[in-house]
Amino acid sequence: MRLDKFLCKSTQLTRHEACELILAGKVLVNGESVVSPSAQVHENNHIRLEGGQRLTARASRYIMLHKPADTLSSNVDGDHPSVFNFINLEHTSELHIAGRLDADTTGLLLITDDGRWSFNVFNPKYHCEKVYRVYLRDSIEGEIAGEIDAELKARFKQGLDLQGEQALTLPAKLEFVSPKEVLLTITEGRYHQVKRMFARVGNRVNALHREQVGKIKLDMPVGQWRYLTREEIDSIPQY
Repeated sequence: MRLDKFLCKSTQLTRHEACELILAGKVLVNGESVVSPSAQVHENNHIRLEGGQRLTARASRYIMLHKPADTLSSNVDGDHPSVFNFINLEHTSELHIAGRLDADTTGLLLITDDGRWSFNVFNPKYHCEKVYRVYLRDSIEGEIAGEIDAELKARFKQGLDLQGEQALTLPAKLEFVSPKEVLLTITEGRYHQVKRMFARVGNRVNALHREQVGKIKLDMPVGQWRYLTREEIDSIPQY
C-alpha cells in the first residue's frame, strides 16, 4: 500500500499529518528515509518514525452493508447521505467501497481497507459473479410458462454492444422471476451497466437490488452492517 496510507493505518495520524512527516524525511523504510507519500510499501517492510519503534498496521476490515435507496456510495455526504452514516466505527476514512452502487440502487455493499482484496472483487478478468434483482418497466416478451424468451437470454449470454463502448459485455445470465422481475448475473461492473443493458434491449430498469457478490450473500436488514466471516473473505480469490 502507499506509505502515507500505511502510516494512517498504523497510527492516529491524519493523511495530511502523515504526508508532512514523510516529506520531512522522518519516516524510515528498512532503515532508509523515504520522502514520497505515494511510495509503495509491504507489510513485511520495517517501517518506523524517526526515533520510534517499528509500526504495525491495524488488521484489515471487511464489511457487508445493506445499502438503502437514496444513499451515496461515497465517504462523504452529497445530494444524498453517505452510506458511512450507517457505520459506527473509528477510522472510517481508511475504508473504501468495493463496487459502488447508484444512489437509487439498494442491496449488498462491500466496504474494506484492503485494496488488493477489493481490486479482485470487481476486476472482470477474475470473473467474480454479481447477482442483481431487476425490476423492469415492461413485461418480458415471449414469457411462456415461466421461461424467458430464448432469444433474449441468448443476447445477454452472447454480450451486448453498449453505446460508446467498443467491447461487448461479458456473458451474462438472465433468470425469470415474474414478467417484470428477473435475476441478472454479471462478472464485470461497467458504468450503469445493468440499466444500460436493459435499455439496449428496449426496456427500462425501474428498481435495482444487488443481492450477491461471489459467494457472499446479503443477509442483513436494510441499513444494517456486519463484518464478513473469514470464509466469506477467503471466498474472493487473491491473485
